[in-house]
Amino acid sequence: MEVVITTPPQAASLVADAVTAIFRGRPDAVLGVATGSTPVLVYDELGRRVERGELSLARARAFMLDEYVGLPEGHPERYRTVIDRDFASKVDIDPANVHGPDGLAEDLPAACAAYEAAIQAAGGVDLQLLGIGSDGHVAFNEPGSSLASRTRIKSLTRQTREDNARFFDGDTEAVPRHCLTQGVATILAARHLVLMAFGKGKAEAVHHLAEGPVSAMWPATALQLHPHVTVFVDDAAASRLQLGDYYRETFQAKPSWQGI
Repeated sequence: MEVVITTPPQAASLVADAVTAIFRGRPDAVLGVATGSTPVLVYDELGRRVERGELSLARARAFMLDEYVGLPEGHPERYRTVIDRDFASKVDIDPANVHGPDGLAEDLPAACAAYEAAIQAAGGVDLQLLGIGSDGHVAFNEPGSSLASRTRIKSLTRQTREDNARFFDGDTEAVPRHCLTQGVATILAARHLVLMAFGKGKAEAVHHLAEGPVSAMWPATALQLHPHVTVFVDDAAASRLQLGDYYRETFQAKPSWQGI
């Protein structure tokens, strides 16, 4: 796991560099997209590169991490709506090639199995964008989630619903209680995992992610088992890291050709 302590704009630029390199080599590569405020910086940068002709996602395929159960089509906080607004509308990807779990399916277990099959049929995810919850959840894999889990329905913790209430006018009760989410093992199957976390509120989770034991109590710690993980944090999110100076030193000494 590589931990990079930097500013959010610089992190977005470095992530966009990695995405650009992948799609220059393979225009039909697969990108894993995440919702939330943090990855918007990356989507904005990708949009600027598409506009300048430096990148094309016209042949790309994208898979979402998760989706609320029960929010109707067109709801502003339905994750498909969010991804269309924050990502797809800014780049030249075909919206038909952006896929997400079906939170409105009558048979939710069957929808989860179909989503797993679709990811595998696409050849797997080349680069997966991730965030982390203040309690260490990744996607919607809440504390206690199996580290071998696959796409499934999950009940959201009170903490997660409170964290997400800011997207629902501050009303925690308006946040759905259930979601469909890629499992921890599904996420770990991607070839490159890129996690971004900014702000003091993520410091404890980042500490466990990078320096704690692997535990279902902090599901994101499973990323320690992956061979290619890049974690971008700002100074505030890095404030609990015991090896912060080491992370800074190693990134400064990293050969420029190596990328992330």
